[in-house]
Amino acid sequence: MNTAPLTARTSYWRGMREGGPFILIVFPFGIVFGVVAIEAGFSLTQTMAFTISAYAGAAQLTAIQLMSESAPLAIVILTALAVNARMAMYSASLAPHLGKAPMWHRALMGYLMVDQTYALSSMAYDRFPQMSLAAKTGYYFGVASLIWPVWVAGSLAGAVVGNLIPSWVPLGFAVPIAFMAMVGPMLRTLAHVAAALVSVIGALVFSPVPYSLGLLIAAVLAMVTGALVETWMLRRKPSA
Repeated sequence: MNTAPLTARTSYWRGMREGGPFILIVFPFGIVFGVVAIEAGFSLTQTMAFTISAYAGAAQLTAIQLMSESAPLAIVILTALAVNARMAMYSASLAPHLGKAPMWHRALMGYLMVDQTYALSSMAYDRFPQMSLAAKTGYYFGVASLIWPVWVAGSLAGAVVGNLIPSWVPLGFAVPIAFMAMVGPMLRTLAHVAAALVSVIGALVFSPVPYSLGLLIAAVLAMVTGALVETWMLRRKPSA
């Protein structure tokens, strides 16, 4: 039986250790962004300023793609916000665990929150419900302090030497594998599975919609589906 990490120090190192495997995904993902940004006409300074200030891989790639297609600024902003809207749900999910942390901790957590940080932290808090606030905070920062520099380093590598990478090297594998590795273990209920299925089908069906707006449609349909299935499941539960 695992022993819960009860101190901030041991939790920090546990988070860093458990986040280690994601290096193999985050670094190539960062390279992809660096390459795409340079090819879209961004300078090295602009690329790194964007990747450090935004720190939102999928939203960054979406924004770059839309800007390269000369999409209206409103569409770029709206789509990027929609892609990152899941962060609001992540925050709400972690609030019961981290909501009492100092304000500056929570502000830094908000900046450092990405899919990997949320997924690992959420699963750790479920595994070790007796963790203290300090231990939970330590674990979160342990994961984040590994993922962030790897993402920045990958973006820099892609921007500087991305053009030297042979075209046959499949860097694009990083994005789908990252999401499968994180989402798979979190599909714990019928509502989760239904929402995931609708999002995949919707993204394929609405892919011809201009400016990647099909992703927004698929996301809305998935959220509505998940909510409806969750409501249906609650109604089917026998009254206590």
